[in-house]
Amino acid sequence: MSLTAEKKQEIISKYGANSRDTGAVEVRIALLTERINQLTDHLRTHPKDHHSRRGLLKMVGQRRRLLNYLIRKDMEKYRALIKKLGIRR
Repeated sequence: MSLTAEKKQEIISKYGANSRDTGAVEVRIALLTERINQLTDHLRTHPKDHHSRRGLLKMVGQRRRLLNYLIRKDMEKYRALIKKLGIRR
């Protein structure tokens, strides 16, 4: 259900400044987006899993807060990131 180490490292290297840049806002948003997509697929097959739905809503809220922070700090990075991730906002 969670991300594998290889997938996580791939996302970190793609969105971070280097392979050890795990705390960057862009990396954190990309990791949350991947987990949200996986959990959304899970909930399509298990619609009555309310505990996972609550976790999904918490992740979506966290991603929204991080995106709002990124808007305040650097609008161009925000626009590039949502285009790259395919997030509609």
